[in-house]
Amino acid sequence: MDKRTAIINTLKEQGLMPLYFHKDPDTCIALMNSLYKAGVRLIEFTNRGEEALANFKLMKAAAQNMEGLFIGIGTIKTSRAAEDFIDAGADFLISPALAEDVYDAAYSSKTLWIPGCMTPTEILKAENLGVELVKLFPGNVLGPGYVSAIKDLFPNMLFMPTGGVETSHENLSEWFASGVIAVGMGSKLITKKLLEEKNYTAIQQNAAEVLSTIQSIKN
Repeated sequence: MDKRTAIINTLKEQGLMPLYFHKDPDTCIALMNSLYKAGVRLIEFTNRGEEALANFKLMKAAAQNMEGLFIGIGTIKTSRAAEDFIDAGADFLISPALAEDVYDAAYSSKTLWIPGCMTPTEILKAENLGVELVKLFPGNVLGPGYVSAIKDLFPNMLFMPTGGVETSHENLSEWFASGVIAVGMGSKLITKKLLEEKNYTAIQQNAAEVLSTIQSIKN
């Protein structure tokens, strides 16, 4: 099994893609540790600041003993950024839009690329590029009904909504009933309050509860 397939299989099993960025490297690593202890095996670190690349490298070094953990990088909009993070060990790339130059960098390195899409036209373009999984963004604008409406048009495409997905059983149930394989979750999972308090125990508990909720819905 190649790495791209392993990542998609892990995402299907986990059903959750936690995502975050922080300027402080110690906070980045502490969050990663909390998520891993909760059972998370896929994390999206977002490329949102000047410190992103340096912090990502430190996270990869700290994760060497975390068996089975895949760490990807999000908010990748250019081939240069893609190449920098691929060189730093990114397991996968996520873009907010269908950035085809990022696809070129990912394809040449055999790195999984998950583009952000909002319209059937964008999804079709992604499908024609050979993309297996797209991020539906912003998720709270599109809603579960959107997935239900387009799913039959793209039977071989996998979907993951990100942006505004709630942690409640009701909201998660609606998303998974629509046919998504996973949900991306940032500030709804790692709240600003808990982050300011550095309450990593509560963040771990939140992540564990969401994972448990997703498993109960899927099973």
